[in-house]
Amino acid sequence: MTTPLQLSSNVAGPGSQPQGITVKTGNDMARVQVTCPHQSGLIYVVPSERSWVCTDELRPAHALAGFFREVVALKDPRVENLMYQWGLYYRSLPLESDADDSEN
Repeated sequence: MTTPLQLSSNVAGPGSQPQGITVKTGNDMARVQVTCPHQSGLIYVVPSERSWVCTDELRPAHALAGFFREVVALKDPRVENLMYQWGLYYRSLPLESDADDSEN
């Protein structure tokens, strides 16, 4: 069963694609649709070596956060320049389990 998560505006007219970010999860795959009037694409997220630990519903968040964490850690000037040009910045946040450990 697909459970869509939609972070989009009501810009789409009748019969047109939703604008914004739509996440549809299913068995062993998620589709993240990113659409605006100027760009449109799909990001597919499937179980893999580093994303198997999460449920189908949380795998897109796990994979994207891990991917961006590792891409930023490369400190590749080409990647940094692309991210700058697109206005993308990534910062890892502490996990709840890390916060719980520091309180003890």
